[in-house]
Amino acid sequence: MSENLQIYKALALQTECAAVNRCVSRDEARIVMMNAITRIRGQIFSALAFHGRDLRLVCLPEYFLTGFPAGETAKAWQEKAAIEFDGPEYELLGMIASDADMYICGNAYEIDPNFPELYFQTSFIIGPSSKVELRYRRLISMYAPSPYDVWDEYLKHYSEDDLFPVLNTPYGRLAALASEEIRYPEISRILAAKGAEVIFHPTSEAASTLMTYKNVAKLARAQENQCYIISANSSAITGTGLAPQSTDGRSQIVDDRGIILAETPGGESITACADIDISALRYRRHRNGMDNMLARQPMALYAKAFSKLDMHPMNSLGDGTNPPAKDFYKKRQDAVISKLSKSAII
Repeated sequence: MSENLQIYKALALQTECAAVNRCVSRDEARIVMMNAITRIRGQIFSALAFHGRDLRLVCLPEYFLTGFPAGETAKAWQEKAAIEFDGPEYELLGMIASDADMYICGNAYEIDPNFPELYFQTSFIIGPSSKVELRYRRLISMYAPSPYDVWDEYLKHYSEDDLFPVLNTPYGRLAALASEEIRYPEISRILAAKGAEVIFHPTSEAASTLMTYKNVAKLARAQENQCYIISANSSAITGTGLAPQSTDGRSQIVDDRGIILAETPGGESITACADIDISALRYRRHRNGMDNMLARQPMALYAKAFSKLDMHPMNSLGDGTNPPAKDFYKKRQDAVISKLSKSAII
């Protein structure tokens, strides 16, 4: 069995997202982003003072720097809101991680130098080294390009292992996905099968006192993969026509048994903080019994069944040299629904 790890704390930081949609230039949007990083730095160091120096993991909400595109063309959003691969935003966030001696997970729209006409929604993990140590590009998105859309070209620059990265750290093996992807069990399952013990979940979701789709999914993904889920929601999205508090609440930490350890009801808050016990998780993963879900998975069986299915197409954006038209995603989904209907799958 792997070595024991000291118990430490993790935080799902529920913080406001100031959107850049109304900004008229990249320079104006950059000011909004830098102000967000300054505010978050203060919140993280306040959390360190409140919770203690053993706080080692912090998850930030989805697209916390910019908000999401709401009517902008792909080109306009890239020019205004997508950050550079090695841009100043990463540098400042790296300084926070280094100064606080922790791992910070966030999510942003990012320009890849290999695909200058596109952007990818990226969940990243920055370590105490101050460097981005893990990049996960969102694979399932309704309104943004993904590596799957430029599959052949993407694999000229990255390996298939890069699609589902897992980071080995002194605090366990870390991974990340994005928002709605928590509802797709295959993504979390692959990350767990590659050893992930803690999955960060930056999200910006409609919250409710009732169990939403995503909250059901968080509990399911945690227990079925025997991993921690650290899910950070926006406390509000300001600067758009959306009612700001629509996304407020339900940031939470779920353990490998599907038990909610901490949850925030609403507002900007550091209260979704809990102890992470990787040694206990590893004990349960090594234990013989019906609850050891990972050890009982017939992965080859699933692979054979999935390989025969033709659903959502790959390479739908070709080599990525042209940004998608405004109606591209709607037309693509209509085509998929029609195909599945003709095949009597739906």
